Amino acid sequence: MNDLERFRACMKYEPMDRAPFWPWGGWPETIERWKNEGYNPDTLDLSVLADTRLAYGGWFFPNPPFEKRIMGEDEKHLLYYNHEGILMLEMKDNPYSSMPQFIKFPVETPDEFRVFWRERMQPDLTQRMGQDWQEKLREIRAQPYPFIIISDRWGGFFGPLRNMVGVERLCELFYDDPVFLEEMMDANAGFIIAMMDQILDVAVPDAFGFWEDMAYKTAPLVSPAMARKFMLPRYQRVTEFLRGRGVQYVGIDSDGFIDSLIPVWLDAGLNFIYPFETQAGMDVLEVRKKYGQELRIWGGFDKRTLAQGPAAIDVEIQRLRPLMEEGGFIPHTDHSCPPDISFANYCYYMTRMAAATRGVGPAS
Repeated sequence: MNDLERFRACMKYEPMDRAPFWPWGGWPETIERWKNEGYNPDTLDLSVLADTRLAYGGWFFPNPPFEKRIMGEDEKHLLYYNHEGILMLEMKDNPYSSMPQFIKFPVETPDEFRVFWRERMQPDLTQRMGQDWQEKLREIRAQPYPFIIISDRWGGFFGPLRNMVGVERLCELFYDDPVFLEEMMDANAGFIIAMMDQILDVAVPDAFGFWEDMAYKTAPLVSPAMARKFMLPRYQRVTEFLRGRGVQYVGIDSDGFIDSLIPVWLDAGLNFIYPFETQAGMDVLEVRKKYGQELRIWGGFDKRTLAQGPAAIDVEIQRLRPLMEEGGFIPHTDHSCPPDISFANYCYYMTRMAAATRGVGPAS
């Protein structure tokens, strides 16, 4: 099987020559550590042992992006507007290893939202993908790899709104101004459909993913009842459109403890979720037992074991073998790798995972 055939068989719980697995990679600081430990990205492709997926997400960001404007700095901090229009205070030393402080968001009122949307969220694929966007899509679809579109950070009904108004303000809007909330949600649903309508005229991806990141370590940031009331109808609108145009798999990316949201997403027609953060209590074995084969699972490999060494890595691989054998599961680390992971341990993980997937597949 090539990687595309293997992906499709896995998602259908059909016989495979072997189970697929995907790399996720490391933080920028992690890559720098690995370089100091002998990794040369120009001569060594760390993903060569894994399956290839063609995943695209940058097409959905605000366009044109906001100009980066530095508003202040000292020896340790930088205050600036980022490409999404958010004023943020960031550590100068290894900014990816710490959360920035969000000072101000680009939208506070319905009028500001309408200006933002009119100026930054037009579904013009020539501006977003280039003059040759149709040719690019045909070339992607012709490759023997799964073609996956993730509407990264700007395709969903919590995450993108959070980017505009901030998480605290967004949570208040569910109660204080649901009319404004629904206006933003409907605009995003329409934007996704307008984008995908043009894309689907040229090429049908194997999967489409919403982006939410709407949970922390112990619970969602919004109740399942509120997600069901406000978000589910918008998911259904987009999902029904995509399925009607031939997209078989529609899913979602959300970190944190998301268990209570899974029934909402399943009822909305979503059929895959990732990355299932183990440190937030998401055990993919328990998820499969609870929700069955209708839900496909990507991720779920506890990245913390990579810092602990070969023995812990082997135990984690063995823990996940039942899902590899069952299908409907594509293992990868439950998020990108932090800099406490050595280059040697990452190489060991990639090698051992490649070995573990050989010969693994549902019985024919």
